[in-house]
Amino acid sequence: MGGNSAEKRKQMKRKKEVALLLLTAVLAAAGCADEKTTGENTTESGSAAAVSGSSVFDGELEENVTIRVLENDTAISKGYFEELITAFNEAYADQGITAVDANMDQYLDLANDGPYGYGPDVLYQANDVIMQYAKGKHIYPLPVQQLSCYEQIPESAWKAYETTVDGTTYCCGVPVNVQAPMLYYRADLLPEDWQENWDEDQNGVPDMVENWNDLYAYSKERHEENPAQYGYMKSLYDVYFSSGFLFSYGGYVFGEENTNPEDVGFSAGEAEKGAWVLQQLAGVMNEECIDDTITTNAYSKLGDGTYFATLSTPDMYSTFADELEKEYEAEGMNEEEARETAKQNLIMTTLPKLPESGDLSESDPVLIDMKAMGGVNGYAVSAYTKAPDACLAFIDFATSYEMVTRRSEMLGIAPARGDAAESAGDVSEKIYANLENGNVVLMPSISEVSQIWMPAQTFFTDLAKDAFRSGSEKKYQDLPALKSGLEQVDTQIHDAIYTLK
Repeated sequence: MGGNSAEKRKQMKRKKEVALLLLTAVLAAAGCADEKTTGENTTESGSAAAVSGSSVFDGELEENVTIRVLENDTAISKGYFEELITAFNEAYADQGITAVDANMDQYLDLANDGPYGYGPDVLYQANDVIMQYAKGKHIYPLPVQQLSCYEQIPESAWKAYETTVDGTTYCCGVPVNVQAPMLYYRADLLPEDWQENWDEDQNGVPDMVENWNDLYAYSKERHEENPAQYGYMKSLYDVYFSSGFLFSYGGYVFGEENTNPEDVGFSAGEAEKGAWVLQQLAGVMNEECIDDTITTNAYSKLGDGTYFATLSTPDMYSTFADELEKEYEAEGMNEEEARETAKQNLIMTTLPKLPESGDLSESDPVLIDMKAMGGVNGYAVSAYTKAPDACLAFIDFATSYEMVTRRSEMLGIAPARGDAAESAGDVSEKIYANLENGNVVLMPSISEVSQIWMPAQTFFTDLAKDAFRSGSEKKYQDLPALKSGLEQVDTQIHDAIYTLK
């Protein structure tokens, strides 16, 4: 990639020509609005005026322009972003279009900076961040149906970037990768007899990474053998990770696919069973699970063997690997040997299954799939750019099969493109499948989501504290008490949205 061979330069050139044809022949007809609609809102292609005030995507590439691209820190530090803009700039050299690093704080305030010319032209952010900008009309709706990636990305991912104005649905971002919790564990910390005693179905995968009951049992066993070591460790305080346990038993954030904030559903269904699972897991951890300490320590403590397993997102794989490599080097391995050994022993896999009953001590449980809160990271175009068509061309290039595949290879991300996910295989393919089948519950893109964190964090912290209270002092003694606690969370969130503004 990035112009390292004549053949790759030819491929990029052909891609540019295709993109130009797309932009010229089709985008002008589509205008700025996306024809994609949902439910009863099927309409003709709308006007950008409905959202942005003007139709800007006319298919005419601006020449001799520089577009500033805001990427995330990992893409920059691992060298992917440099590779991307080098390849793009070569492909569009004839038009004089140059992409550069926006070189600004990752948490920019586009609403305040954009009007004064300080913001990026293209920004890479999570769906909830992008859609907050969409609400304030700080980014453009995009003609996404004309992009080469459109058919390869599932509807659920596109929905994370949708907004409806006057009956027409617009899409304000282009998904690149899916963020969803994954289980990380150390294969070299498995018990020596795991194949005989921890592989009941004889499928070659340890039981303690396939279901929470066995992970719970192994966590107890490991800690009893050595009080300084733990099995599974993760902060309950982290709503992003803890809420999936509620979702697995019928809970949700907002009703109508996270679009109706009047319907808060943390207590819905049998969500109290998920809370009970968390309560039990806290009992095999230490008091770090009460706050977010574990999150900052997890990389090094998985590396030095204090923890056997934890939850994190796919993009953190390289950080875990770096810490593990350091440990192996400290043990006397050379750099190459340490890197290969870390790659062999650091395993990232999909989430274990849960017991239908919610009881982690059950010896022969009926198992159900675990759901998880996830997000979609993607690209958007600033409403303050002076080169919208060049920005769109950059996004089309950056979301091509070649570049998304390369991004996955270098950063360990799970592609939102189905063909790239299939090519990556293994975990990426599983995450994509979970997104399609509804086991990844995408973060709500509406502004009211800002009100869920504190009430939920308070509840999850109470669950963690219960593990260190004596029997009579426990706040949540049974499932009805857990149900009542979750109902209070729903009420607090609803009040914060509608009463306490």
